[in-house]
Amino acid sequence: MPHSKQPKHFHSLMLLQWPLSYLSIFWILQPLFIYLMFTSLWPLPALYFAWFFLDWKIPEQGGRRSARVRNWCVWTYIKDYFPITILKTKELSPEHNYLMGVHSHGLLTFGAFCNFCTEATGFSKTFPGITPHLATLSWFFKIPFIRDYLMAKGVCPVSQPAINYLLSHGTGNLVGIIVGGVGEALQNVPNATTLILQKRKGFVCTALQHGAHLVPTFTFGETKVYEQVPFHEDSWMYKFQSCFRRVFGFYFCVFYGQGLCQGSTGLLPYSWTIVTVVGEPLPLPKIEKPRQEMVDKYHALYMGALHKLFDQHKTQYGCSETQKLLFL
Repeated sequence: MPHSKQPKHFHSLMLLQWPLSYLSIFWILQPLFIYLMFTSLWPLPALYFAWFFLDWKIPEQGGRRSARVRNWCVWTYIKDYFPITILKTKELSPEHNYLMGVHSHGLLTFGAFCNFCTEATGFSKTFPGITPHLATLSWFFKIPFIRDYLMAKGVCPVSQPAINYLLSHGTGNLVGIIVGGVGEALQNVPNATTLILQKRKGFVCTALQHGAHLVPTFTFGETKVYEQVPFHEDSWMYKFQSCFRRVFGFYFCVFYGQGLCQGSTGLLPYSWTIVTVVGEPLPLPKIEKPRQEMVDKYHALYMGALHKLFDQHKTQYGCSETQKLLFL
């Protein structure tokens, strides 16, 4: 079990607010609006759902971010729980657009969320003139109310139309893609960090089509905040995970962390320090229809830059000198 400090109860409650807010929207607010359809207050949900369908394409057209939501004080408490920080190694010029690979993906993405979906770690002060967008599963934006909550924080669908829009309208936009997905959390190799990246080249092709700079990013500590229960590839549970992934687009994982009391087991993450290191941007030419060899070339350069970033900072942020970075 990882050794981590016991968090304050108030910070723990603020952290639980994050997943509970989505559950409350899905299981309380949405059923309430459906119920109101059969009461004298039916115009209220009717107006919302009419607007919902009229507003259907907005998530793929830049979204509707809210500075007020991104600056809520609750995000600061979540940041302090671990704590979470962001480290800039190079400036990002507002004159360009950026496609950022976010690595690695733990069971949850606390680092990516706090750094790019909120102002808890001071992103706008660290990278002035840059507007961050974190891409996530597109079907989240088909759920009433949840889509609005996500857009308010600057989250966008990980779809080609949404990414194309952000990279072709103005400059200073940064789109973060968690390339490996939660499948990376299932990769357990002793004394190594494994990223699912070797065959993930679509984001490089998109960057070439728009002439966007590629930004390698690595988050240290993200994979240590939960203990995962692994299953053998021949087990029925592993097969269920794979089937669940094909149907819903993400993995079903069994995991645990710490409880509210010292030494207890629960669903709270271990309060490991999480540090997101943003690397030097890799300039790419703008090629409307890039050939495969061109995509392969810049994909290899990106992997090299990411490997260098990891090696430069691994001992400083909790990894051993012998820790290796592997690509699948």
